[in-house]
Amino acid sequence: MAHRRIRPFNTRDTYPEQKLDNDLCQAVVANGIVFLRGQIGQDLDSRESVGIGDVEAQTEKAMANIAMLLEESGSELAHICKIVVYLVDPRYREAVYRVIGRWLKGVFPVSTGVVVSALARPEWLVEVDVTAVIPEER
Repeated sequence: MAHRRIRPFNTRDTYPEQKLDNDLCQAVVANGIVFLRGQIGQDLDSRESVGIGDVEAQTEKAMANIAMLLEESGSELAHICKIVVYLVDPRYREAVYRVIGRWLKGVFPVSTGVVVSALARPEWLVEVDVTAVIPEER
C-alpha cells in the first residue's frame, strides 16, 4: 500500500459555518513517514475548541493530539523529525515553546516558528505541525 490515511473527515463537518467540502484526514502515513495535519486546541472527537484565550492550554491539547495521532499512525513523539509552530502573536512564543519543550524533551527535531495574522478560527492562537517517521525496527 502506498499510503494510509488516519481519521479522514470532510470540512463540511469541521467548519459547518463555512461553505467548504474538502476530504482531508488528520494524518497520512507514506513510506515510513507520518505527515500530521496542523494541530490546535481542539478535541478531535467532539471538534470542540479547548483553552479559549489560553495559549498554553491550546498548546497542551495540540501536543496531546499529536501524541495520539502518532501512536495511531505507528510512531511516537520520539520519532518527530520536524515541527512548525504557527503563532498569531509573537508574545506567545515563550509560553508555547515551554509547553512543546516539555513534550519533546530529548527529541531534538528541526523547528520553524512562524507568526501569522490568523488561523482557521479566531479562537485558535497556536497551531503545531509535525512530520515524523516510523522506525523500521520497533
